[in-house]
Amino acid sequence: MADKRQFCTFFLDRFFFGIAAEKVQEIVRYQNITFVPLAPVEVRGLINLRSQIAIAIDLRLRLDLPPLNDDRLPLNLVVRVDGDNISLLVDDVGDVLDVSDDWFEPVPETLTGKVRELILGAYKLENRLLLILDVEKVVDLNSSSIA
Repeated sequence: MADKRQFCTFFLDRFFFGIAAEKVQEIVRYQNITFVPLAPVEVRGLINLRSQIAIAIDLRLRLDLPPLNDDRLPLNLVVRVDGDNISLLVDDVGDVLDVSDDWFEPVPETLTGKVRELILGAYKLENRLLLILDVEKVVDLNSSSIA
């Protein structure tokens, strides 16, 4: 019998993504962001999470996706990486899903660019594809493999 894994799911553009549930700290509505001069373009700035400062990374920019419509505000999906809270700005959140390892597939050939480089693989669900985001690569803005 195959093992099951839990993923916190979210949406960006036309994509349905998942992050291992144990890496997700919380989901927070849009927060005021303080601009950081000279930061990489993907870093929208800093947010205050109950007196803890967190970097806010715009996942649309990180994955080379078009910007979100101006009238919609992103949500903060706060992940914990190497002891730090990091906010990933996403369009919308989904559910926590239990998926079987039997459903796992390598990175689809149809994906190109940064999306392809920043996912670990995909799970074929009944009516959609769940792309599993490599959180460590996403938050590593100095990664030489992502140019």
